[in-house]
Amino acid sequence: MLLINNTTVEPYFNQAVEEYLLNNVADDIVMIWQNQNAIIVGKHQNTLAEINFDFVNQNNIKVVRRLSGGGTVFHDLGNINFTFIKKYEGQNPKIDFKKFLNPVVQMLHKYGINAMFSGKNDLLINGKKISGNAEHIFHRQKKILHHGTLLFSSNLDFLRKSLSDNSAFYTDKAVKSIRSSVCNISDYLSENTGVEHFKNEMIEYFKNLYPTIKTYNFTESDRTMIKQIAGDKYSQWQWNYGYSPKYTFQKKIETEMGNVEILFDVEKGNISNVKIFLSFLPDAEIQNLNFALIGIEHKPEAIKNAINKLQLSNLKNIEFLNWFY
Repeated sequence: MLLINNTTVEPYFNQAVEEYLLNNVADDIVMIWQNQNAIIVGKHQNTLAEINFDFVNQNNIKVVRRLSGGGTVFHDLGNINFTFIKKYEGQNPKIDFKKFLNPVVQMLHKYGINAMFSGKNDLLINGKKISGNAEHIFHRQKKILHHGTLLFSSNLDFLRKSLSDNSAFYTDKAVKSIRSSVCNISDYLSENTGVEHFKNEMIEYFKNLYPTIKTYNFTESDRTMIKQIAGDKYSQWQWNYGYSPKYTFQKKIETEMGNVEILFDVEKGNISNVKIFLSFLPDAEIQNLNFALIGIEHKPEAIKNAINKLQLSNLKNIEFLNWFY
């Protein structure tokens, strides 16, 4: 078994790390790591339905889709992530969250934290969530990937605002996140312990738990290949947003100029079946607007470019992008 203390905090890189380790390292792995401000979306989720789009963009929070299913989580430097990658034998491995979470719970108990299992994949303190987890079986590699979060001293205000429920505008069959009350582990510690100290304690705990574990540091070759995966996949809009299951977007707004009604479908990131009505535009311009949006990607730059090319007089100097999110 290998122990990796991944000190890189770049979200695209760190999602690529897990894919690289799954495909290129034969040993079982425990990895401790952190991200700068980021939202990590489950593989089968509709990204736009899970995030507060305006807040995320205003605060330069990166949004990344991961390899596993489950719900959306928020990462920052007050949060510690752990990843287990383990080979399995036999033909029918089963998802077993407790198997991987037991060592984490035991470590928290060592600190006097009364962490408890809840539902299928959460850890709670006093009824509030401190850890969300996801797990996936990769049959081709015959490996199980388990990863989870530990809210230690996270910015909970940012967390709540980033993950504001936006699903009312979206109709889809995507996996939905379950919103929970959250808290920080640090609030329940008797001593003033920083996140870096707690992270190092986790690393030492796993060294003692698995006496034969070996520390592994990424080589330059590892980093080059991981950066390639990050650049080709995890930093790309098509993976992080365009991979979302087919959805319908519908929104009605009352503006100073009049009523706005937006309706369209999106599949593989591209807009179709557009039905937009603006009470302050002539019918001919509305028809041109509907036609101009067909086939473009559901992202701000594409929408803005398509509408600006039409030179619709009543939309000059109007912030119209929020109509589409």
